[in-house]
Order: sequence, then C-alpha cells, then structure tokens
Amino acid sequence: MTKAQGKRQLQKEATKEHIIQTAMLLYALRGFSVSTNIIAQTAGVAHGSIFVHFPTRDELLLYTLNRFADELGEKLHNLSLAGEDLQKLLRAHIGILKEYEAFYTHLISELPTLPAEAKETLIPIHSITAHHFGEVIKKAMQAGTVKDIPIHMLFNTWIALLHYYLENKALFAPEGSILTRYEDDLVSTYLALIRT
Repeated sequence: MTKAQGKRQLQKEATKEHIIQTAMLLYALRGFSVSTNIIAQTAGVAHGSIFVHFPTRDELLLYTLNRFADELGEKLHNLSLAGEDLQKLLRAHIGILKEYEAFYTHLISELPTLPAEAKETLIPIHSITAHHFGEVIKKAMQAGTVKDIPIHMLFNTWIALLHYYLENKALFAPEGSILTRYEDDLVSTYLALIRT
C-alpha cells in the first residue's frame, strides 16, 4: 500500500467513525427515524458518503445499535465490581444507563418499530445485566435478606420499573435526567419491595 493509499484509508475510516458518532448523537436526540440526509448534513458529509460505508439506512442503524450494545455490555459486565451489595449494583446499573439515557430511552420506546435484527441488540444487554443481578440476588436470598421470588421476576421487575420511568420522562422529569432525579426513589422503593 502506498503512502497516499494509506492516508486515504485512514481518512475513510475517520469519515465512517464521524458518521457513526453523528448518527448515535442524532438517534439520542431525535430517535431512530432520523433520516440519513439529516445525519449527513449534521456530519458535514455528502449524503452519498453514508452509503459508501453503510449501503442501507438499516445497516447504519444496526451498526450503531451494535456499537451501543458493545459499549454498554462492556460497562455492564463490570457490574461485578459492585460486589455483593444489591444497592450498589442497582446504583451502578443506573449510573451506566445515565451515560446513555437518551439513546437507551429511544431504543426501548421505539423497539416495536425497529427492524428485527435491531430488536435483538437488547437481548445481550439484558443478558449481561441479568447474569450479574442474579449472582447478587442469589447471595442475598441465601443470606435471607431478599424474598424468595424467582430471580427472573425480580430482574424483570427492576427493568420494568426503570423502563416505566424512562418512557414517561415527560411526565416525571421534563427537564434533565429522569434517572438522576429519581435514582434514590427507584432504588429504595425496589429494595423495599423485595427485602424480607
């Protein structure tokens, strides 16, 4: 590869990354129905440049969702650092979601309208979370500090509580982060429901 070819390849990769970052930002701000034309304009690239890297709109969407799932999954995997303390685990989970709150909120609220492949990105995110959650819950049950309720129901109740607040942000916290505003209430209420 010549020096010029190497430089062009680096520029091509930089453009692709810029398109991805712009798409992720716009998806977080406007939702997943944002057009590729708007993404191109915001990124400052020709509309056709998007299709050089992503032949279809759905491929760009899927790529960004997989990138999001990988980033979130890596951070969720580190939940084990929260140790055996359920409250710390719940707060760590909220802390991670705060970083991606707008993007994640659009993902869960628009999930029914997304292509089938895109819907599958939520599965590994919840699987990783459920794994670490289950480990901590099992220990709490053995210690007698959590009610003997099936772990999947405890996990799904936590996710449902978070999703309810995220999807109803306009009612509960029109300005700012819903997770920041209600973190203490979400954690304390959930713990009050499941503790013995």
